[in-house]
Amino acid sequence: MHKAGFVNIVGNPNVGKSTLMNILVGEKISVATFKAQTTRHRIMGIYNDEEVQIVFSDTPGVLKPNYKLQESMLAFSESALSDADVLLYVTDVVETTDKHGDFIDKVKQLDIPVLLLINKIDLSDQKGVERLVAEWHEAMPSAEIISLSAMAKFNTDYVMKRVKELLPDSPPYFDKDQLTDKPARFFVSEIIRGKILLYYDKEIPYSVEVVVESFKETDKHISINAVIYVERDSQKGIIIGKQGRALKKVASEARKDLERFFEKSIYLEIFVKVDKDWRNSDSELRNFGYKLE
Repeated sequence: MHKAGFVNIVGNPNVGKSTLMNILVGEKISVATFKAQTTRHRIMGIYNDEEVQIVFSDTPGVLKPNYKLQESMLAFSESALSDADVLLYVTDVVETTDKHGDFIDKVKQLDIPVLLLINKIDLSDQKGVERLVAEWHEAMPSAEIISLSAMAKFNTDYVMKRVKELLPDSPPYFDKDQLTDKPARFFVSEIIRGKILLYYDKEIPYSVEVVVESFKETDKHISINAVIYVERDSQKGIIIGKQGRALKKVASEARKDLERFFEKSIYLEIFVKVDKDWRNSDSELRNFGYKLE
């Protein structure tokens, strides 16, 4: 009998959700960096074998919203609680069990299997991990607790084994050769945004949105025009850098990743435009594909 289902990954920012999903799916679907708030949308990555289809869903980190963009990000996270067959709640060895307790209360009310994953155990010792397991067992008594290190791929095979065991019997939801529900343009913008997260400090990466204006593909080549939107003229200057050096570095590094991702040669042109206060504009957020109440 074939199994299939939706496995949603939730948790606070920067606990390793995207890294874990990339390992479980086997493809670099989610942008994984060391900065919080990297993931802004729900991103599906689809794992297939002959007997199973697992539709993993990576979500933005849970946070208290300070502006409308973050309200949309929290809505993506909360929507993941309503349509999962299995929920992976990811925490790490630094977090305490009382962070965002209202979200944890919603998880506790779910009538589905919850795997509580304590990530980054390579940054702790056995006593520390055992203490956390006990604390999480008290905080979420119905969850199955698994300690792991996604970066070191320790215990990730066991997580995959348990997910497969918990899935319902079902035919596949998507074609068996499909890797994600997102179009190619989405991954172009995510890869460019990932480079901005790596190369710029402070508020700049969180004030940026990337839009792909043209994507022309042939058998061997892809030509892409993209726009980086910022909120202020001063941010535009920082993104471009002295004599355009900063933007050239982003474009060069993004092009290398895009060539690996698409396995084709890439021509990439990036422009920078100012869109004042887009993070608090309903119309602009909708244009950029964010979900609003």
